[in-house]
Amino acid sequence: MKNDKLNYILFLLVFLVLLPVANIIGLIDINTMTLWGRYFCFAIAAIGVDLIWGYTGIMTMCQAFFFCLGAYGIGMYLTINNLPAGQAVPDFMSWNQVTELPFFWKPFETFGGALVACAIVAIGFGFISYFIFRRRIKGVFFAIITQALAWAMFLLFSRNETMLGGSNGLTNFQYMLGMDLRSDTVKLGIYIFTVIMLAVIFYLAKKLTESKFGKVLVGIRDSESRLRFTGYKVVQYQTAIFIIGALIAVVAGMLYLPQTGIVTPGRMSVKASIEMLIWVALGGRGNLKGAVVGALVVNVMYSIFTSIMPEAWPYILGLLYVVTVLYLKKGILGMVGTMIDKVKSKGMSFSKS
Repeated sequence: MKNDKLNYILFLLVFLVLLPVANIIGLIDINTMTLWGRYFCFAIAAIGVDLIWGYTGIMTMCQAFFFCLGAYGIGMYLTINNLPAGQAVPDFMSWNQVTELPFFWKPFETFGGALVACAIVAIGFGFISYFIFRRRIKGVFFAIITQALAWAMFLLFSRNETMLGGSNGLTNFQYMLGMDLRSDTVKLGIYIFTVIMLAVIFYLAKKLTESKFGKVLVGIRDSESRLRFTGYKVVQYQTAIFIIGALIAVVAGMLYLPQTGIVTPGRMSVKASIEMLIWVALGGRGNLKGAVVGALVVNVMYSIFTSIMPEAWPYILGLLYVVTVLYLKKGILGMVGTMIDKVKSKGMSFSKS
């Protein structure tokens, strides 16, 4: 417990204090800060994946879709509020002879409306899982269903007829809540807010896993039939954690969009959801710190290798997953923990001798 608190404080000290100070005095440029802000958005999404998959044993392949729901929600708000004076609809709507905003764009005219609409849509899609869990569909079959959902949404969002920008997505944002998104000060502020949100969500997720609710989730993962026999409403727990994971992904997407400046349907593909599973598996399933570490490690590696040899990245990612499955079943943190235990045991045996 003390080590967890120390790690938590150390993380905040480095990323919430030292890095921003280094940027202010000119040691780190703002683009690097924004890049790390994106990494932290992915880490937030990974926490949601770990709650669903690592703690509850539900392999979901549609978390990238929920991530994009948040990004599209904020993107729609920014698109409306960045229209030139006198222009009623975005250019991609004008090209389709649309003269006024479609009805489903209306809630996104205000920032508060966009937040509420994103949450409602995420909860609505998340609640679909109730009917799947009620049929006791799980394992690979549940993964296939969520994969089909992600693929269907990818195809839907890619069509120009849906009035969501088609395959080009939403982009060209300049102002948000009166702030210039191109300003270095605003970029730094969004980075700091992202770090704070990661810390808050991690803390709340940790409390959730330590509560009775969290213990039931682990029980579902380890022996679902036993929990059903003892009278627990397993379906309700499964649905609840699926919705919680979806909302966490939505928050991550909302924070991601202002820092990257674009969202396209490609970000919600099945491949993107599989990558999220790899983050959690590599860092260590059933360990929230592992989810964060895995997301950061993989995305830092992605930035490095796509700069050096971009064609090789898919093979490197596949190799990471194979190595994780074969040799790192508890992930990076599990391996580090095992090494520390061995060092301690050797130290104790040496001191006794």
